Amino acid sequence: MKEQPIRVTKATTKKDKPKDKDLAFGNVFTDHMFVMDFQEEKGWYDPRVEPYGPFPLDPATAVLHYAQALFEGLKAFRGKDGKIRLFRPHKHAERLNKTAQRMCIPTIEPEFVLKSWTTLVDVDRDWVPSAVGTSLYIRPTVIASEAFLGVRPAKQYLYYVILSPVGAYYPEGMNPVKIKVIDDQVRAVPGGLGEAKTGANYAASLHAAETAKHEGFTQVLWLDGVHRKFIDEVGTMNIMLKIGDEVITPPLSGSLLAGVTRDSALTLMREWGMTVHERQISIDEVMAAAGDGTLKEMWGTGTAAVISPVGELAYKHHRIAINDGKIGATAQRLYDAIVGIQYGTAPDTRGWTVQV
Repeated sequence: MKEQPIRVTKATTKKDKPKDKDLAFGNVFTDHMFVMDFQEEKGWYDPRVEPYGPFPLDPATAVLHYAQALFEGLKAFRGKDGKIRLFRPHKHAERLNKTAQRMCIPTIEPEFVLKSWTTLVDVDRDWVPSAVGTSLYIRPTVIASEAFLGVRPAKQYLYYVILSPVGAYYPEGMNPVKIKVIDDQVRAVPGGLGEAKTGANYAASLHAAETAKHEGFTQVLWLDGVHRKFIDEVGTMNIMLKIGDEVITPPLSGSLLAGVTRDSALTLMREWGMTVHERQISIDEVMAAAGDGTLKEMWGTGTAAVISPVGELAYKHHRIAINDGKIGATAQRLYDAIVGIQYGTAPDTRGWTVQV
């Protein structure tokens, strides 16, 4: 797409901003949003920032019937120095376009994707909270906006970005969570939508997650969809575990999301000289390691929670405590390192942050 100026229309009335201590996740939204349209004959056009508000949608709008959509999720952080930083936005823009290709959605120039985020965050910069653990969540979305019935890629799309000041994703915060292993349902298989950040991928996880929550668990751990034997990912996070001196995480085999926090954690641990392997690991191997005392830690990685230690794992009729239900040293070190970069209290030697 050709370089286009972004038109900015400011809201005439402003919303009340919540206090940092009252922030939850994803239930408050800022004054403005970014919007851009696509038509097959015109390409992407009319990029604009306008007051936050609803979209009129025809009942036949394609996304409502065929789920042709994608979304991303990243954060802006206000450091102690007052500066606002996005964490690894280029990696998120890259993943947005990878999902777009999988969903037959027109891609957007990565640098313009980044410009749409920085422009909107700058307009609503007063909404970026300042307490450590809080941030401004950025939710870019593309939906098929053409009104028609019939199974084919749409010819019209709507790209929009909304912002939400957030606190901790899990009520437990950094405290260890309880995870249930699911072996009677399938979320994704290689070649499916498991590696795409699309709503249909997440819809497939809802039933099991809700059942697990009613049983007192925070999330579920999925096994691979073919053998139902190898660990895959948690519903909202990639998973890592430490057995002996080896850190293991499932490989990107096509059924799980290429997490940006996952990549960041792997990069850091390898720089620290740790033994790290991306390989298949069966739930039986995990349970055996728990039994002989070599399972030292387990944690999830994701944009929303950053690092989420797993304190308890349930599989069939077994419930095991991991690291006595406490935060492990590796999980804590990763959390401190990543959060330090995000808030500017640690040097960003890898070019992971972009200032607004």
